[in-house]
Amino acid sequence: MSVTQVTDGTFEKEVVDEKEKPVLVDFWAEWCGPCRMMSPIIDSIEQKHGAALKVCKMDTDANPNTAQKFQITGIPCSILFNKGKEIARIIGFKPEDSLEAEIKQHVTI
Repeated sequence: MSVTQVTDGTFEKEVVDEKEKPVLVDFWAEWCGPCRMMSPIIDSIEQKHGAALKVCKMDTDANPNTAQKFQITGIPCSILFNKGKEIARIIGFKPEDSLEAEIKQHVTI
């Protein structure tokens, strides 16, 4: 499996309509240093927990509508969705163990 790249056009189908498992969406931008630091961590979360958690990335510069809809004012920002609803928001760079711990507070991975 691999991290799913989502866009304004595919967000509903890939994230909101996903009923099988929770979805973690990493909102990022190319120019953002902490976002680039988070990228391998997001990839690792997907590799370790992809069976229980769908992992997506969204470039906020290329997809401003969804970023605006969810009021993304700082990146990196990861939002955890379950059955189409936001259940947690994790803002800023997090080491992998810290990110996993925050996800585990809300869903079983």
